Amino acid sequence: MKEINDSSVALVAEKARIMRRDIVTMLGEAGSGHTGGSLSAADIVACLYFWEMNIDPDKPRWEDRDRFVLSKGHAAPVLYAALAEKGFFPREELMGLRKLGSPLQGHPDRKKLAGVEASTGSLGQGISWSVGMGLAGKMDKKNFRVYALLGDGELQEGIVWEAAMAAAHYKLDNLVAFVDNNGLQIDGRVDEVMSPLPIPDKFRAFGWEVLEIDGHDCRQIMEALNQARTIKGKPTAVIARTIKGKGCSFMENRAEWHGTAPNKEQVEKALSELEA
Repeated sequence: MKEINDSSVALVAEKARIMRRDIVTMLGEAGSGHTGGSLSAADIVACLYFWEMNIDPDKPRWEDRDRFVLSKGHAAPVLYAALAEKGFFPREELMGLRKLGSPLQGHPDRKKLAGVEASTGSLGQGISWSVGMGLAGKMDKKNFRVYALLGDGELQEGIVWEAAMAAAHYKLDNLVAFVDNNGLQIDGRVDEVMSPLPIPDKFRAFGWEVLEIDGHDCRQIMEALNQARTIKGKPTAVIARTIKGKGCSFMENRAEWHGTAPNKEQVEKALSELEA
């Protein structure tokens, strides 16, 4: 169990704010990409990278490192923002997002960028990667942990549930899957496009331990991570209630910001709100 105190919560919350600023800035520079779901996941990813995970930017392939897999690969900007802030590559490279020759592609590529554990983008593939990593860790008697981040719209993919079934079957208590439950996807409300509800009950039915939290409350995220460490014999799913576009008032809870980048004026407005 890791200590949680006011200073550690404040540190992670500040990292999330910095990441949101970088997300908005790099997407504005790129002129394309996925804004809403990157912003909704920032608090979760900040807690993982700046409080929870045992990683070393100087040794990105250290075999005992913890692993993070962005299963909702279109939210690559949140991963890139965390990696830059953690020191895996210089911050100025963020401005190369989606540009020809840049390692910061529209979806993460593990062959091109240090710190990326899995090349994701085809939804459902990332949680499957994560199950394989967790199983490998068990077989090799390693103590590393695996963290995956899925979108709630991603749960419409059948491969997610095949992976969920395998994770429970192999008792992967070294695996924690966060669901970024912001309720929206590119075509509208998740429950109207193809409802995966009730999400907690489905993971329980597949044999997972389930925790439900506010995905923007860093203390709750950290407490869930501590609790997951105490769970033995099965994987943990953390269903995190979030707001798409969190931190930018004109983006919040709007499906049209799923795959839209802000223009110059919108970047300025968003940064002003994030600085405030």
